[in-house]
Amino acid sequence: MKPLTRADYPLLKSFFERQPHRLSTYSLPSIIAWNGDCFESHYEIADGEVIVVTRKIMDHDDKGYLILPVGGNGRPAPAALKELVMAMGCERICFVPGDYLQEVGENSLHPYFDITEQKEYEDYLYLTQDLVELKGNRYAKKRNLIHQFTREYLNHNRATAGMITEKDVPECLDFLEKWCDLQECDKEQEKNMTCEKAAVIEALHTIGELDWRGLCVRIDGEICAFAVMSHLTQDMGVLNFEKAYPYIKGLYQFLDNECAKELFHGYVFMNKESDMDLATLAQSKKSYHPVEMLKSYSLTIKS
Repeated sequence: MKPLTRADYPLLKSFFERQPHRLSTYSLPSIIAWNGDCFESHYEIADGEVIVVTRKIMDHDDKGYLILPVGGNGRPAPAALKELVMAMGCERICFVPGDYLQEVGENSLHPYFDITEQKEYEDYLYLTQDLVELKGNRYAKKRNLIHQFTREYLNHNRATAGMITEKDVPECLDFLEKWCDLQECDKEQEKNMTCEKAAVIEALHTIGELDWRGLCVRIDGEICAFAVMSHLTQDMGVLNFEKAYPYIKGLYQFLDNECAKELFHGYVFMNKESDMDLATLAQSKKSYHPVEMLKSYSLTIKS
C-alpha cells in the first residue's frame, strides 16, 4: 500500500466524490489533513475501489483498521468485508455507518464480526436551512447573541466576514496559535488537541489544493474566527474545523450562521462531526437541534 499524501488527492478525488457514506470520516480532505504524526494512513486501489488503512493511532502502533471501501458499485457483503480486513492484515474495520448495518442487516454480520457502537464518534446532522434561518423559540438564544454581535461590531463597521483565500492563510495560522494558547492545545495531556491543531494547519496550507472551503471573521482588521468545510456526499458537507475567540460574545453564533449561509450554500445537510464524548462540546452541538445522529460502529473479526 502507498502512504497517503496530499499529492494523491487528484487521483482519489473522483472515488470520494461519489461515495455514499454519511459519516464525516469519509471526507477525503479530512483524511489527508489528519494523516501525520498522530495517524498514518495508507491506501491502494483495487477492483475500482479505494481501500484506506490506518496503521498508527496516536502514540501506539497496532495492526490498524480499515474504513469501508470507497468508490465501488455498492456496499460489500459481510463475508467479502471479512476477507478484505484479513487480507490487509488488520483485525477490525472502524467508522462503519449505521446505514451499512441497516442495509446488510446485523444478523448477516454476526457470523463474521463482533459489533461495537462507537458512541464518541456519532455525527451531528443538521438541515442547512435550519441553521440559516434560525426560526422559532428553540433558536431564540442564538438569534439574540447574533443580534448583540451585530449591534456591537457589524453596525459599527468593526467586523467583516469573507471566504478564506491563500493570502489569508498566514493570518489564520497566527490566530490559531493565539487560540491554542488560550485553550492550552500543546499540553502533553491534551494529545487530541495537539493532533487537531496539526490537522487544522494542514487544512489551511492546502486550502486551495484540496477543495476546502473556508470562512474567516475579522474584527477591527484582525482575524478572530474561522471555519473550514469539505464535501462529503452529493447533498452533504462537513464542518471540519471551527475556531473563535470564546470571550467575544456572539462570535461563535455569528460564525455558525455565516457558515450555513456561505460555506454550505447548495448543500441540504450540514454534518458537524462528533462530540468525541466531551460534555461541553455535546451541549453546544445539541443546542443547534440536529435532525439526526449518525451512528458509527466498529466491526472486529470474530476469533
